[in-house]
Amino acid sequence: MRDIGIDLGTANVLIYVKGEGIVLNEPSVIAIDTESKKVLAVGNEANIMLGRTPGKVKIIKPLKDGVIADFDYTISMLEEFMKKVRGKGKLKKPNILICCPAEITPVEKNALREAAENLGAKKVIIEEEPKVAAIGAGLDIERASGNMVIDIGGGTTDIAILSLGSIVASRSIKVAGNTFDQAIIDYVKDKYDLLIGSKTAEEIKIDLGCVYKPDKENKKEIKGRSLTKGMPKTINISEKEVYEAIIPQVNKLVKEIKKVLESSLPELASDISDNGITLTGGGALLKGIQEFLESEIKININKADSPLTCVADGCGVLISDKNFKNKEQ
Repeated sequence: MRDIGIDLGTANVLIYVKGEGIVLNEPSVIAIDTESKKVLAVGNEANIMLGRTPGKVKIIKPLKDGVIADFDYTISMLEEFMKKVRGKGKLKKPNILICCPAEITPVEKNALREAAENLGAKKVIIEEEPKVAAIGAGLDIERASGNMVIDIGGGTTDIAILSLGSIVASRSIKVAGNTFDQAIIDYVKDKYDLLIGSKTAEEIKIDLGCVYKPDKENKKEIKGRSLTKGMPKTINISEKEVYEAIIPQVNKLVKEIKKVLESSLPELASDISDNGITLTGGGALLKGIQEFLESEIKININKADSPLTCVADGCGVLISDKNFKNKEQ
């Protein structure tokens, strides 16, 4: 038996196995045959099908805003992922650490616990994502000193202040990677009468996403369907335009960060001013995000060395702790 940690993200699922490291990192997507209800593909294989499936094949993202939106399909997806992981070694009745947003409801937390139990877990431990991300980023959160983490995921952004091993103040907001993608879809639709899919929007975000001093000369050719003519259409979109699409959402994020800072104790606020703020999650890779946040919040922003894997790396640290198995559920 080996202990495992699961970063059950809206965009990606990462699984960490004690002694092996991260053994799986795939999109949180499942393909279903609607007639037979059979699982056709999960993860990378299902993601390739997105936007290209026949009528009887349905592509489902069972996680929304960091929590389970469809329990049965989440279980099916995780079971398929665990088959891949079990193929790498024996994982009979493992202890499972699973991560959740900071402001999850008891009902949502129970759903996470039940999902892990359905995987055959001997024991299930649930931890808040910003705490685990902070550990994965290398922060010493056990000290009597304030640390602040902004974990920008696919469905939610968790903003948290930590001290003495616990979260002192936090907010979970539904402004994150998927929000930026939707903002790009809406912008292209309104300005160019062009309908693009979520996959194309994500590619635009990765290639041209910028929130600080965008370059209007940096452009990308994109293809979609004309809303008025219904025919394929090609346009060029610039980094400056992508900035215009997503900056209103980033401004919402700044407001929430300031609210968390304003709610902190003076001593912790002083610590954060000295220690800076750590950025984790896929959103930390958005071009100019550090510079923009620093210009707005006036505090040093540090990007984690591996933002995308911070939660999974933190899982690894926690499940390797000698007291992990004795931790209260």
